[in-house]
Amino acid sequence: QVQLVESGGGLVRAGGSLRLSCVVSGSIFALNEMGWYRQAPGEQRELVASITEGGIMDYADSVKGRFTISRDDARKAVDLQMNSLRPEDTAVYYCNAYIRTLRSGLLSPSRAYWGQGTQVTVSS
Repeated sequence: QVQLVESGGGLVRAGGSLRLSCVVSGSIFALNEMGWYRQAPGEQRELVASITEGGIMDYADSVKGRFTISRDDARKAVDLQMNSLRPEDTAVYYCNAYIRTLRSGLLSPSRAYWGQGTQVTVSS
């Protein structure tokens, strides 16, 4: 079974910083692209940042220059450093990873897995 466990959310004032972490566990053969999404009340889930196995990063325009995504394959983790936070960054943040699993000798295709979400609230 694959699990993604997020940590690091919380309440912060505008201009402050938070660091989100997501650790993957389970029968993992390969960690492919990893990323962070967020969903505000009444809004659709949107991509915040992603990072490929080769380290190529992509960011939503709204967070460029403020957020930094990184991955540590030894820890099977992806982190999101969020600086200069704004009230409009308030949302539930979800970790996402494309993973190939190996179970009973069978290698799966790469498929998406999600964390349970962590709340980030930025007060003005």
